[in-house]
Amino acid sequence: MKKLSSAIGAGAATAALLGLGYVGVTWWSYGKQTSRNGPRDPLLDRFMPTYEVREHHETEVAAPAEVTYAVARELNLRRSALVQAIFRGRELLMGSNPTEREQQQNFLTELLGLGWRVLADEAGRELVVGAVTQPWKANVEFRGLAPEEFAAFAEPGYVKIVWTLAVEPAGRDRSIFSTETRVATTDPESRERFRRYWSLLSPGILLIRYEILRLIRHEAGCRVRAGRPARSPEAE
Repeated sequence: MKKLSSAIGAGAATAALLGLGYVGVTWWSYGKQTSRNGPRDPLLDRFMPTYEVREHHETEVAAPAEVTYAVARELNLRRSALVQAIFRGRELLMGSNPTEREQQQNFLTELLGLGWRVLADEAGRELVVGAVTQPWKANVEFRGLAPEEFAAFAEPGYVKIVWTLAVEPAGRDRSIFSTETRVATTDPESRERFRRYWSLLSPGILLIRYEILRLIRHEAGCRVRAGRPARSPEAE
């Protein structure tokens, strides 16, 4: 029993050290962007050419581009137990009020309902969504801006966030799905607040990105095998 207790204690200590190490590395690397973050996106550059955080993730999908794009637009993250656990974990950590969410609603529709706004939409290829917010607050609110206002927004006390859903053909029956998130703050105090927030909570945010890739690969593959056609986003 003593050996078991010692092993558990050692495991907990190791996990704590790894967690502290991650926070430290994330804090130190904040604002230091490198080429590992993926190729440039001219459409995103229109709205946020400079930033403090850039996360680019992509995956190859065994489905034509039109199927992959339709799946990305219709994805329901609430069906993922991992995503539900991460959202619940944030509520507990930040002390925010639990929220009731529609299980059948796709993630894009849900975000637009929370205040995010479409900044650009290249049908069948790429969607850019953005908002200004204060994510360090327990009960976070999102404020959408018109595309022509977003890039110039500089009101102190806020974080500007843009993210994409994008698909490129990779052959007749394959495609590359990618998602990119960029973040910029509007003043030094907001930068420090968000830096602390990102250092602590970015693991969960990045896990959600990887879960998005997995779900899209799975759902697009299922549609191809079942012979289900892609639905156009305009028909939703």
